[in-house]
Amino acid sequence: MFRRFCNSFSLSISKPKPALIFQNPIKKQLKLQQTLSLTPRFFSSSIEMDSTQNTQLTKVELLRSLESSLGHCFNTNPVCPSPTPLIIVISGPSGVGKDAVIKRLRESRESLHFVVTATSRPMRPGEVDGKDYYFVSKEQFLKMIERDELLEYALVYGDYKGIPKKQIREYMGKGCDIVLRVDIQGAETLRRILGNSAVFVFLVAESELALVERLVERRTESRDELLVRIATAREEVKHVRNFDYVVVNAEGKLENAVKLVESIIDAEKAKVRQRSAVI
Repeated sequence: MFRRFCNSFSLSISKPKPALIFQNPIKKQLKLQQTLSLTPRFFSSSIEMDSTQNTQLTKVELLRSLESSLGHCFNTNPVCPSPTPLIIVISGPSGVGKDAVIKRLRESRESLHFVVTATSRPMRPGEVDGKDYYFVSKEQFLKMIERDELLEYALVYGDYKGIPKKQIREYMGKGCDIVLRVDIQGAETLRRILGNSAVFVFLVAESELALVERLVERRTESRDELLVRIATAREEVKHVRNFDYVVVNAEGKLENAVKLVESIIDAEKAKVRQRSAVI
């Protein structure tokens, strides 16, 4: 009896029951993630990997394999072309600080060229010929007009002022942005010539009183001349609507005005539709 019982017990042990197939949800999820992995098992016909390999492809190999799959090389040209050189016209009433703003702009931006204006007026103390203005006689200025050497010119307070074309062409050809300093009359003329291909910035003082105080502190005009300039300034401020931007150059806050003009230049260069001036 005992032997028969042992034999039956051993037979039951030697014949295990078939195991139930249990799908572990965690393993199933991991398998699905492996299937959807962004890293493919092979990248090109020349690089094959089986499931047992765990080779890390280099960045260069991956790029080459992607190019092979697409059938062409990735383009290394810039997505957007380089911005075209700008012409920035800065204008405003006398005494508003146009020269100070432009001087700081030239110091902060190497790619900016200030076009020196030709004038028939006498040189003031501290001014340098060829740096502040090109000082010429009225006869010389009239010859420049006859030879069509000026982009624009005007008779201001009894003296001629004009912008030489040669400088603009030369420096735009080098990829430089151009800054033109003109009075309101000159800005109106340039608007007719250049249209919307140039950027027009109107510079103002924080108040009329601040402007008059600056004119007085210059001590370059007599009382009667000051009255004329003040009356002219009042009329010139009305033309602000003809400009693209207005910048306040407040007393003691020159850097703020300069930074705002720089921001205008940067914004213009980021435009999808670039301005393109032809001189």
